[in-house]
Amino acid sequence: MNKSSDTITINAVVEMPAAALQDIVKTAKQLTGRDEKGAYRVDTADVVGGMISMFLVEKDFETYVKDVKNYNL
Repeated sequence: MNKSSDTITINAVVEMPAAALQDIVKTAKQLTGRDEKGAYRVDTADVVGGMISMFLVEKDFETYVKDVKNYNL
């Protein structure tokens, strides 16, 4: 996701299916491969954050949060 002046970075606790996280880790490892010592050098937490950010942009999260019906307080 491109950073622009109208976005901020936050740290949040996100609930997701365990299978989704397993798929992200598996795919990230496949895409990056192992280094010369045989270790994977990919920060899967960064990959998860990036995927969630892309999802929020693609699904128009800004409009979603403007609808009071979407709040569960």
